[in-house]
Amino acid sequence: MRPKAGDPAPDFSGVTTDGSKVQLKDFGGRKLVLYFYPMDDTPGCTAQACSLRDSSAEIRQKGAAILGVSTQDGESHRRFTKKYDLNFPLLADTDRAVARAYGTIGGGLGGALRGMLGMAERVTFVIDEQGRIAHVIDDVDTKDHARQVLALL
Repeated sequence: MRPKAGDPAPDFSGVTTDGSKVQLKDFGGRKLVLYFYPMDDTPGCTAQACSLRDSSAEIRQKGAAILGVSTQDGESHRRFTKKYDLNFPLLADTDRAVARAYGTIGGGLGGALRGMLGMAERVTFVIDEQGRIAHVIDDVDTKDHARQVLALL
């Protein structure tokens, strides 16, 4: 079940691009743009990541951190980060626990197909300073995702 605006954000933990452990509570007191994407280094996922990269300073000025999540492993994330000079961490959700907690894997016909392939759906959650879901972006504009996010911060 996907959380909706007003719900407490599901707790999560995992390992990021640089090997650091991260948890939801690490972002307490500030906003978090938690975005799920299907796969590293594909056209849509690259456009989305680069949009957020290019506007990350503005997003940070609005008091938010960015964390990308997909089911690829840390090595895949490191290559993707290096190739596109991403300036925010990616979480390697290889066991799909975070995607399941946020309802981004296996839902609907398309989601079921992606789930069978081990890929999360493209969904962004804006989590507020108190750890509640403030906004859910289901209809992601990959090329201009930062604009969508900034409009909600």
